[in-house]
Amino acid sequence: MPETHHYFYLHGFASSPRSAKARDLGDRFSTFNIPLVTPDLNQDNFTTLTLTRQIQQVEALLPANAAPVTIIGSSLGGLTAAWLGQKHPQIQRLVLLAPAFNFLDHWLPKLGTAQVQQWQITGFLPVYHYGENKMQLLNYHFVEDAAQYQEADLQRPIPTLILHGNQDEVIPVTASIEFARTRTWVTLRQFPGDHSLINVRDEIWQAVQEYCQIG
Repeated sequence: MPETHHYFYLHGFASSPRSAKARDLGDRFSTFNIPLVTPDLNQDNFTTLTLTRQIQQVEALLPANAAPVTIIGSSLGGLTAAWLGQKHPQIQRLVLLAPAFNFLDHWLPKLGTAQVQQWQITGFLPVYHYGENKMQLLNYHFVEDAAQYQEADLQRPIPTLILHGNQDEVIPVTASIEFARTRTWVTLRQFPGDHSLINVRDEIWQAVQEYCQIG
């Protein structure tokens, strides 16, 4: 018998497995009786969140028998998926929704020099957490950790579909265009929408379904 293919969904920064996108995709996968593993990347401690912690958390959930895996990741979850795909051959396919490529370059200037300096001095930044609907503190180690990851090193030719809104106000679509430009194994599709892609939910599912050959 062929090995069971495993599917993961990784939510975005300051989000949760209860987000609209996570629930929508989970419901659509369930209609085909396919489990969609959606870990809570907050781990009940958003303050100590780092990209490394997210990667390690998902690594611990990968099937021990090296069964094939597809990871769907949104925003920071998409960046996490890309690094997991680089490291683990059993991950055979990626679908990245508005992936957070070069996210420090996009996010820190919006905070402003003074606020970033204050964050560095105090060690903590209040961030609105959409999953919890309240402000939460984030340790500056988040920035220091993320700065270690250079996307030029993402060179494993793993089949990758990127879906990105052309009006994204958080991670501009140009970040995905640049990523796909030198990687022939990456397919980029643009949609009329912002970072949430919520207005093209059906189109996103159709693209995921076709790319993953579901149904």
